[in-house]
Amino acid sequence: MSLNNSEQNEGGDRSFMLDVAQLRVRGGSEHSSVFAPDPDPSDPTPTARNGSSIDAPEKKLTLFAFRLGILEKSASGLGTLAFVWATVVLLGGFSSALVRKDFVIVTVLLFTESTRIFGRSHELEWQHQAAWTTPEGAGRSSFRNLSRGLSWLQLSSSLACVVLSLMRLVQQDYGEVVGRDRRNLSPALNLFYGLALVEALIFLMEKAYWSWMISFRKLLEKVSRECDLGEVSIRRFFYDAYSKCIDGSVFDGLKMNLVTFAKELLVSELRDEQLIGVRVLHKLATIDRFSLDTLRKIGSSSRTIERLVEMLNWKNTGEEEEIRMRAAEIVSKLAEKRRNVLRVAAIPGAMEALSSLLVVDDSSDFNLLGLSILEKLASDHEDCWKIGNTRDLLPKIIDLTSASKTLLRNDHAADSQIRTVMSSLQVLKKLVSTTGYIGQVLRQEVSEIVFTVSNIREILQHGESHMVLQKLGIEILKSLAMAESAREKIGSTGGVIKLLLSIFFEPGFTEAENSLRDEAGEALATLTLECNKNCHRVLKETEVVDRLMEALTDAVLQINASRILRNLCAYGGADCSHRLSGIAAAMPTVLKAIMEAKEILLEASIGLTTEICKFLDPDEFAGLLKNAGIEESDLVEKLVQVLKEHRHPEIRVPGIRRFVIEQAAWMMRSNRDSVRLFQQLEMERLLEAVAETTSELECFHIFSGGVGLSRHSKTLSSLVETALHHLLTEED
Repeated sequence: MSLNNSEQNEGGDRSFMLDVAQLRVRGGSEHSSVFAPDPDPSDPTPTARNGSSIDAPEKKLTLFAFRLGILEKSASGLGTLAFVWATVVLLGGFSSALVRKDFVIVTVLLFTESTRIFGRSHELEWQHQAAWTTPEGAGRSSFRNLSRGLSWLQLSSSLACVVLSLMRLVQQDYGEVVGRDRRNLSPALNLFYGLALVEALIFLMEKAYWSWMISFRKLLEKVSRECDLGEVSIRRFFYDAYSKCIDGSVFDGLKMNLVTFAKELLVSELRDEQLIGVRVLHKLATIDRFSLDTLRKIGSSSRTIERLVEMLNWKNTGEEEEIRMRAAEIVSKLAEKRRNVLRVAAIPGAMEALSSLLVVDDSSDFNLLGLSILEKLASDHEDCWKIGNTRDLLPKIIDLTSASKTLLRNDHAADSQIRTVMSSLQVLKKLVSTTGYIGQVLRQEVSEIVFTVSNIREILQHGESHMVLQKLGIEILKSLAMAESAREKIGSTGGVIKLLLSIFFEPGFTEAENSLRDEAGEALATLTLECNKNCHRVLKETEVVDRLMEALTDAVLQINASRILRNLCAYGGADCSHRLSGIAAAMPTVLKAIMEAKEILLEASIGLTTEICKFLDPDEFAGLLKNAGIEESDLVEKLVQVLKEHRHPEIRVPGIRRFVIEQAAWMMRSNRDSVRLFQQLEMERLLEAVAETTSELECFHIFSGGVGLSRHSKTLSSLVETALHHLLTEED
């Protein structure tokens, strides 16, 4: 499928893009109908962006790491100063003046400091390893033992430093001051021992604070419970934050959060890191408290979205399957926001990755996730085109709509199977209801796949207990029937017309049942529009005309019953006239509806009257008016009133002025008295006003969004001229 920039219209000039912004809208429709345009059905009202960041639990860890970092850097700074002071000043300037005891102690303290620094750097490394190793692995215990050993080594070194430094500061026996070389020795040693003591005390304070918060306050466990994440993820996050505070600025760790932490792991080349990264993102994206903020941060990173989409193709090992599942769930949540939909679809290969999730004859959750994402992407026109243009994706979606009689009538069927069928129907419905040229091409492609209509037929035939599935199927048929070429294909699929009629006439007791009947009626009205063969198929059904006439008194069915009867009269052809011989009996009911109804029902009733009158002579029409208890003058006055109320084309009832003028022309042609009645009510002025306000809106039978389809054979202007001719001929 290719998109032509010139956007050729389906069926030559039979469709036209309406400038609906210039049209008056009187009230909104209760549901989407093909018989009235929708200015922008697929563009939802944008919601305000919530950019505020919540008080995340991991801030407790970053703040803890920040405090530890301050203590660690303070200790390291003092240790470095003491080391430089000892090597440069004491050992460099006073090496010969130091007594043996101080020389040994200074040397020991320097080695102790080196040991502590070595142990500290490697302890963090082993802690990282212990955090990454799976709890069941034997390596985890080894890494922890090494980490504990290094920790005890540092602790011992610091305690030794405290003891030795404090001892010398108390003793103060640095030797006798003899000569200028030894005059500053005592202050220099005091400063060194003081620095060493303070450094060791700060380090011991850090270790005590660490032990208090980790071992006694159980900080990691508390945060893990708040975030509902595992110990491994939280521990590694903390060590990463602490490492950043140590290796860089102490403020670097404060900038960390679980989302950025997980995003970094996601793009790693190690499976263990990828798994933990996707687990963290998945958990945060599915918890209501963190979801909004998490999805906003993910959506702002094209690198992360690209990685998640790439993961949808992974299916080798058990770990990869879990990564794939969680990535699909994250993308599904991400696609709930329109701005994210565009970002996901913009990733090269995104549609192919989604296609890989769909596996026919497999009821796995991957099908549901793939369909869920596709449904959200299908809210955008360009994405619909991409879906239709992706190899084998449309056939996969249609294959998943297949539901056997056994499945549909099995009360104990797996819920996932029914949900898969429902999701695939929802995706298909969005695709075929797409407006514009893209929608026309998609409807053409879907209707050409041989399983589309037959799969829906099975649902209509056996899905009595699944009305939601039936309604989705009918809505798909209705959308497909907007294409003239598809109407015959649908009608020629055995049993479809009969099943739709059965649903339409089925008594309804609930709102859901009546909604289903209404959809079936609109689908039948669309299928019989300008389709002689489908009209024949409807009329072949037993007593169908009588039942349709009875439906004219049913508040749920009367609008679509009027449309169907009008189509049967208009497009049934001469060979079906004998089947419509009793249609005149419906005239009193229709005339009463004209006098009493408003808006859509009024439009449908006048439209039906114009076609029934073609089967009548003037005397029969007069008799039917009398039977209905309506004076001809009252009917004329009503038609004039409708034109006065609709001085401009209206989206809700685009054909009402056309039908009024057709009916008025027939009445004036059939009865001279009608001409005088119309003249008295200044019909000429009203017709001239209509001629000056005609619009392309009034030139089409049905609409796809703002695009008109199935153009009327006669223009409204020509109908106005005909009516004026009858009106003015009488005046002459």
